[in-house]
Amino acid sequence: MHGKNYREIKGMAYTSKKFAPGAPNPKVARFTTGKARPDYDYMLSLVSDGRVQVRHNALEASRVAANKKLALVGEENYQLVVRSYPHIILRENKMIATAGADRLQEGMRKAFGKPIGLAARVGIGDTVLELRVKSENLEKAKEAMHAGSAKLPMKTHVQTVRLEKPVTA
Repeated sequence: MHGKNYREIKGMAYTSKKFAPGAPNPKVARFTTGKARPDYDYMLSLVSDGRVQVRHNALEASRVAANKKLALVGEENYQLVVRSYPHIILRENKMIATAGADRLQEGMRKAFGKPIGLAARVGIGDTVLELRVKSENLEKAKEAMHAGSAKLPMKTHVQTVRLEKPVTA
């Protein structure tokens, strides 16, 4: 089983865990890391340029890669949020490909498949990762987003937005 087999969006989304007993939990350990503060200067968004399904393994790998680059800055100085949630259940009709396996296989009879993983459907222009940082850490944040984009199965670009400071009376 390869991730590229599930990258293309085909058919309706299969999300109901009611009909798929044994559907796994998402491998994304934390959807929010760092510290939420109101005084960040910039928000960087990793935006998808393709319409694909992203497996939960890839989302977690992307988060870990970005978080590793940001660890040098200190956990108090950034907030990283995974915006895509993997809720599509992926199924596989497992086949045995060894000699003598013809007596064990059923072929396409009852080929519904067993749940093997989860994926998030990402469209063009959807935000996958979101990162808030102070202005002195902007370059490290861009490096972190680049590292995170390398783990994803589609082309992406980084949008940088300057955040407005809250007015105190």
